[in-house]
Amino acid sequence: MMQDTANPKDAAGRAKLPLHLWPATATAMGCIGLLEGMGKYGRLNWRATPVYASVYVAALKRHVEDWFEGQDLALDSKNPHLANALACLAILVDAQAHGTLIDDRQFTPTPGYQDLVASLLPQVAHLQQLHADKNPMHYDRRVPVPLKAALEPAPGKAKRRILEGARR
Repeated sequence: MMQDTANPKDAAGRAKLPLHLWPATATAMGCIGLLEGMGKYGRLNWRATPVYASVYVAALKRHVEDWFEGQDLALDSKNPHLANALACLAILVDAQAHGTLIDDRQFTPTPGYQDLVASLLPQVAHLQQLHADKNPMHYDRRVPVPLKAALEPAPGKAKRRILEGARR
């Protein structure tokens, strides 16, 4: 937190939007995502023609899921998935701010999703407590496991099912 000073600009500046909090790395990645879109669809096309929220939410989810599954770059453009995801978010925010976002979000006559999530929290706590004494191995990108080693413990038919699933 900043300390008070006698400079009047300090007080005025602290009352404004703290744009310094947004990382320049996110701006740089988002620009790459928007550059791809500019080449394909035209710069600021979402301001000229209304766009559906669901289209950008779906694209955002695809890019984030592909990235989370370990694919850093989109197969078609070789653009970073995170860059494209940031572009999707930027378009949603900008289209909403400019009145060109077609709000086709889910029909929610009640706070059903929020109520469901809140109702599941006690089960999360229960499961965490139930398994608190266990320390199983968790696998992610930090723990490389060769495919053969991953299949070894599987006995007989289970091993064959895993191999058949891998061939599909």
